[in-house]
Amino acid sequence: MALQVLGITLSMIGFAGTIIICALPMWKVTAFIGTNIVVAQVFWEGLWMTCVYERIGQMQCKLYDALLDLDPSLQAARGLIVTTMALDCLAFFIFLVGADCTNCLSNPRAKARIVVVSGITFMLSALTAVVPVSWTADSIIRDFHNPIVHEALKREMGAALYVGWVTAGFLFVGGAVLCTSCPPERHNYSP
Repeated sequence: MALQVLGITLSMIGFAGTIIICALPMWKVTAFIGTNIVVAQVFWEGLWMTCVYERIGQMQCKLYDALLDLDPSLQAARGLIVTTMALDCLAFFIFLVGADCTNCLSNPRAKARIVVVSGITFMLSALTAVVPVSWTADSIIRDFHNPIVHEALKREMGAALYVGWVTAGFLFVGGAVLCTSCPPERHNYSP
């Protein structure tokens, strides 16, 4: 029971992190390098919108205009993060069916197997969370070191990427802990 509580707690922290990285517009942040030291405005780019923060305290955000106008990697990242949230919800409902604290099933072996399936689903959602985060980080690093990209267009990794890696860790570890809910051994009594 204690391992199940630990596993679902870690997984739900990961689910909350997934919601945060989906909503935060801080995947890419303006890089202040070279002659681009003007810090009057900071540009943030996220999955759903871009924001401009001005040093006077104002912030303006704008949703992306057209889906087809977006970069294919951004479209893929959107899809994978939404898939991560769907897998998290599915894994949680699977967990509810097999948890020790529920009465959906009476067979302890079946309940334990269902919790293991929930753990595997959480681990799969960790994979679908870490792929777009790492992919975006790789793209930012490649563009940053590319001499062809103008300095004003270079970006740095935003806070959402770091939260995304931690989130994937919580989801994976929580799923792994749930996978340790082994079914009770069958006792074969033979004379």
